[in-house]
Amino acid sequence: MKTPLVRVRLVSFPLDAAARQGRFGHARPCPGHQGLRGPDTGEWAGRTLDEVAGRDPAAVRAWLSDPAYAPPGGESVDALIARVGAELTALPEGTHRLEVEQAVVRAAVVHALHLPAAAFWRLDVRPESVTTLTGRSGRWNLLVGQPQDEQPHVAP
Repeated sequence: MKTPLVRVRLVSFPLDAAARQGRFGHARPCPGHQGLRGPDTGEWAGRTLDEVAGRDPAAVRAWLSDPAYAPPGGESVDALIARVGAELTALPEGTHRLEVEQAVVRAAVVHALHLPAAAFWRLDVRPESVTTLTGRSGRWNLLVGQPQDEQPHVAP
């Protein structure tokens, strides 16, 4: 007897005006999946990394190097990974297409592959891209790459 399969297609949002300016987000929701909302950046929300670093460079260094550090009033990378992981674990069998922030995709991959939390910052996620995870019996796999015929055509 086969165990139930969960397939999750995480579609990253396009960059909005705030993201194009490098502003911290406001924990953008994923309808129907509260645990997959974007990261809570607390008091940094709406500000740019340069603005925050100009006022508190030690806090930015801590945030980028210590997964347990949380921005004032926000959540840590560790907490984000745990929250996203709990939501993935709770998904019923079947295929799910979920629109999420790029940070949520990073957190999902770190959780699924049991990577160290520090790997979160080493994963790049393109806007409007799809990352697929499949899970069975508490074990996740990451689908990497698409066949060439499924790639958008890019002129040389």
